[in-house]
Amino acid sequence: MRVVSSDARKGGSLIFVDNSLLDGLIKGAILAIAALVWVVILIRINGLRSLSKMSNFDFVMTVALGSLVAGAAQASELPALLQSLAAMVGLFITQYTAARLRKASDTVEDVLDNCPALLMRDGKFDEQAMRSNRVTRSDLIAKLREANVLDLAQVRAVVLETTGDISVLHGERLDWTLCEGVSGAPAPD
Repeated sequence: MRVVSSDARKGGSLIFVDNSLLDGLIKGAILAIAALVWVVILIRINGLRSLSKMSNFDFVMTVALGSLVAGAAQASELPALLQSLAAMVGLFITQYTAARLRKASDTVEDVLDNCPALLMRDGKFDEQAMRSNRVTRSDLIAKLREANVLDLAQVRAVVLETTGDISVLHGERLDWTLCEGVSGAPAPD
């Protein structure tokens, strides 16, 4: 086994050893680690909000970032690796800019974000909201079980969040301020 530099072949191919199977394993591991370290650096620069999934935009960012890490780990040439790393920077810049614009303008926030929807209120299913959001009764019941709901009468609200998560609010009473901005929710008292 002979160690070969990345410049040993034309085209900028990333070759670490002169055995294709071993080279693939070593290269995949090294590039995956390098990509993950790069992501950690970008998160440290951009802040904790980077992977928060607080909006649908953040969720898409997380999925796209994962795809770019996988692409970087599978890069066979240096330009492809650098392109993946640069694309990650572009994602973080776009997310940072979008978050700043969302904070500065309600109009931008309305354009970028979906509106959360009330699917259940005071133990009653909102069939129309469920239908328009394509949520089945069985899916919703499964989420109620996950939230340890023992009695539908204890469910104050079930909200389909902008990220696609479902929040279950149950107990004796609910301060409807918690559902501010949720489609179908009553105004707070």
